[in-house]
Order: sequence, then structure tokens, then C-alpha cells
Amino acid sequence: MIEGVEGDWLFLSRKRRPISRQHFFSIIREAGKRAGLAVKAHPHMLRHACGFALADNGVDTRLLQDYLGHRNIQHTVRYTASNAARFKGVWKKKPR
Repeated sequence: MIEGVEGDWLFLSRKRRPISRQHFFSIIREAGKRAGLAVKAHPHMLRHACGFALADNGVDTRLLQDYLGHRNIQHTVRYTASNAARFKGVWKKKPR
């Protein structure tokens, strides 16, 4: 929490005020341009990146579904089905 700032805001302006959705969108878009991304960046990409990273680190699909707030598990499966390398050796016999 920042002293003198009330509320549960994550992103604040230099004047310590909450930034608008439009301003946040433009910040992400500009960051994407500066990074040389071939696509136009948008805030929802952060959500996707988080989902892919969690899935890639082995987070259970149902837990990921709950975390992302998906009602339908099929929306979550997009994240988990993306990296076949994660499943390499999954059927190997584990030592007892």
C-alpha cells in the first residue's frame, strides 16, 4: 500500500491516482511496440501469458480453471494443450 493512497488499485499514475482502462491499454500497446512485437499488444495478453506460464509449470487444469475464472473447462484447456513437451515422460513408471 502506498502512503496517502486509498483503495485497492494496482496501477497508479505519477500523481498517485488510479489510471483508466484506456490509459492502461495504451501503456501495454506502447510497450508491445517498443518490444518489437509483430502483433498489437493488449492487456488481455497478460492474462494469457499468466495462464500459459502456470500451465507450463504444471498447475492442475482444474486449479487453473478456478484461478482464471473460467466457467467452461474447454476455455482452460487452450492453455494446457499448448505445450506437448510438458507431457514428455508422463507415462514412465515412477520408482516405488
